Formats: sequence, C-alpha cells, structure tokens
Amino acid sequence: MNKQEKKALIDSMKGLIVSCQTQPDDPIHTDDMVVIMAKAAKWAGAVGIRANSPEQIAAIKAEVDLPIIGLYKIWHDDTDVFITPTLEACKQVWEAGADIIALDCTSQINHEGRPAYELLAEVKKEIPEAPIFADVSNLEEARRAAEMGADIVAPTLYGYTAETAHIEEPDMRMFAQMCRELGDQVSIMMEGHIYTPEDAMKCMFLGADAVVVGSAITRPHLTAKRFVDLLSGYQDNWRDAERAKH
Repeated sequence: MNKQEKKALIDSMKGLIVSCQTQPDDPIHTDDMVVIMAKAAKWAGAVGIRANSPEQIAAIKAEVDLPIIGLYKIWHDDTDVFITPTLEACKQVWEAGADIIALDCTSQINHEGRPAYELLAEVKKEIPEAPIFADVSNLEEARRAAEMGADIVAPTLYGYTAETAHIEEPDMRMFAQMCRELGDQVSIMMEGHIYTPEDAMKCMFLGADAVVVGSAITRPHLTAKRFVDLLSGYQDNWRDAERAKH
C-alpha cells in the first residue's frame, strides 16, 4: 500500500469504528461471536472494525467487508505493554488480513526492556506498506508518534498506564488539543472511555476523524456490570474487569 492508498483508506473511515473482540474467559466468547459483532456493526453503518488476534482478524476478514484495524494483545507480568508488543506480533496481524496495524506507542517499558514506542520505527521499516495506528496515553506521546510517521493516533491507552490508571472519564481537553496540534499531520481518532452516542459526537465536534467504541457496544457483560456497580453503591468497580489481563 503506497502513501496515496493509505490516505484513501483512512479517509474512508470517517464515523464509527466498532471494536469487536472477545477473550476466552468472557461470558460471551464463542468461535463466531466476533464475526457476529462485526456483521452487526456493518449493518448499523460502522465504517471499520478493530479486532484482536490473528485468528479473530482472519475470521472477520473472511465474512465482513470493512477495513480492519488489527492488534494482538499479549500480556506479560513484568510490563503493562500488551497491544501488539513485538515485531513478530505485528507481522502476524498483517498476515492475518488487517488493513491497519495498531500498537502501543507509549513511553512504557515493554517485556524486552525498551520503550514501547521504539517498535513503531521497526514496523515501518519491516512492513512499510502497512498503515500504523498508534495507541498513546497522552499528548506528548501523540506528538512523538506523529513525528515518527504514524498514520493514525488515538488516546487508546489513557487510563491504562501507571500515570493514568486513576482516571474515570476521557480527557476531552487533551483530545481537543491533540486534534488542533496534530490534525494536519496525522489522522486523529478517539478511542477509550466513550459510552454514549452523545460523547462520540462531542469527539467528532472537537476534530476526531473517527471514534472507536468497544465495551459500550460489543461487551454486554460489562454494560450490565456498570449498572450493577452503580445500583449496589459502587461496592465493586466494573473498570477493574475492563482493564483485566486475560
């Protein structure tokens, strides 16, 4: 994929992107659940899918004609870096049929003892035809990812790093600044902690090219848990389940 083709692909993804993922310990997990999710998203008018693991990416690719942002969640006990954390994982995502590769581009130290963002340069060198979706947690990381040549930047990991783990809501001020500063250099998408159509629309108004929504649409067990946690006086925190390693 050349530069013009990458731009055409990303320009086609204006609107809602639905994250269609399950883990083996999810109560909704079945072999075909992510395909059903993706079909429902397309029926609703979504412009793209975000999917995890080579197996689930390939399954969706075979059944649903929408661009796929692919990632591969791999957890290690010695790091919080889990989104497509190695070059080999990126290659597997690409070979499975993803149209865009998403990876952690934060300053967190990965399992190999290096800052996660260093992988971006390696992927651009080894898979130059792949558009890159940089998952970051703050404005500084977004700036760096744009400078390093990411095609898309999103604050996906805001709330999932040690520095931001305490947050409960998206940082709309930070996102607005991200759009103002970087919108001419790179596509800015919103991902993370968006649970209503109204909040998604706010992001578009602030300058987002697209909004990625997962839990609020495709993880009904977490939607139910949010209600239960509130009705029980927050005796339990549903976000612990959302952030859980699998």
